[in-house]
Order: sequence, then structure tokens, then C-alpha cells
Amino acid sequence: MGLRWYVARTEPRSEFIAAEELARDGYDVFFPRLTDPKQPSGRTKAPLFPGYLFLRCDREAGGWPSFRNAHRIAGWVRFGGEVPSLPDRDILELRKSLESINQKAGMPPKFSPGEKVHVAAGNLQGLAEIIEGAKTPRARVKVLMQFMGRMVKAQVPWQSVEAVADRPVGKPQLPRRTRGKGRWTREFRPAAGVTR
Repeated sequence: MGLRWYVARTEPRSEFIAAEELARDGYDVFFPRLTDPKQPSGRTKAPLFPGYLFLRCDREAGGWPSFRNAHRIAGWVRFGGEVPSLPDRDILELRKSLESINQKAGMPPKFSPGEKVHVAAGNLQGLAEIIEGAKTPRARVKVLMQFMGRMVKAQVPWQSVEAVADRPVGKPQLPRRTRGKGRWTREFRPAAGVTR
């Protein structure tokens, strides 16, 4: 059978330690990570598959590897009691896809609903408000923006969206409509015939 790739489960939030310890002990480890464009340089990348690592071994020749506590491995991924293996071509394809994603800015930044952003995507350009952020590298960001004099919902590539401020403080505020005691502001006047 020879060397094959298997998927190992790590202890919770231990992927980085597990990958480092396994590599230090001579294991062939593949730990796919996405770059985070909002992190300062030198910071760690986010795991593509949180809680999982790929290990290459020859279980026919040497049996299953024995892990130390420092390896932080909880066990193998099993289906119906069997530990499936992955062919080299699948891992090679995953590496190529991951490299391509990371060259195009990595993982999408996390935007909160209501956050003000600037959109520059083709004909859609200007300020917008986040409705829903992208959850995967291929997903789009849902925004609410002004287009041809009215507010419209749009889906744009997350690479075309930039935060206007660092982060919003609290919920977005609606503009004031009255000055108190039922007196309308200059910016907001109801249509004729509308009563309070």
C-alpha cells in the first residue's frame, strides 16, 4: 500500500501545537492554513479545517504511529470503523487551491452586520452597510447601498469591500427625525398629509 495520507483529529484549539510537535518528531504533516488579511504580519494564519491535520504514514509497514501527549492528537477520522486514506493527488490539489486562495488575499475579513464599508466592485462603488459577511473564501458579501437614488441589496466579492472605520461601536443609529416635542428636523420632513 505504501505511504498514504490520513486525517487526524486534534484536541480542541491545538492544531498549531500538534502540527509543530509532530513535525519536530519527524512526521510528515500537512496543516492547511489561510492567511488573514486583517492580522499584522508575523501573526499565525487561520486553520482551513479547525481541529484536523493530515498525516502521511505507511500503516502496512510500520503500523499506526504512536502519539505522545505533547502531540495533542485525539484520534483518527473514521467512517464505519475504518480509517480512510487520501491519495497524494488529492493533497496536491488541496495544496494548489490553498496557495491560489492565499495569493488572492487569503480568508475573507469578518464584517459585522451594520458595519459601514466602502465597495469598489465594477459599476458598484461607494459607501455601503454590511447585511451579511462572507463565510468562505469563495462567498460574497451582502451589502445595502445606494444605487440610482434608492437603497438596494447587492452581493459583491469580499475582495472589493474595505472597512471604513476600525469597527462599529454599538448598533448603527438612525438619523434623528424630531427636535423634541414633535417638531420635525430640517433633514426629515414627512410627506404632505402624514400626521404624527
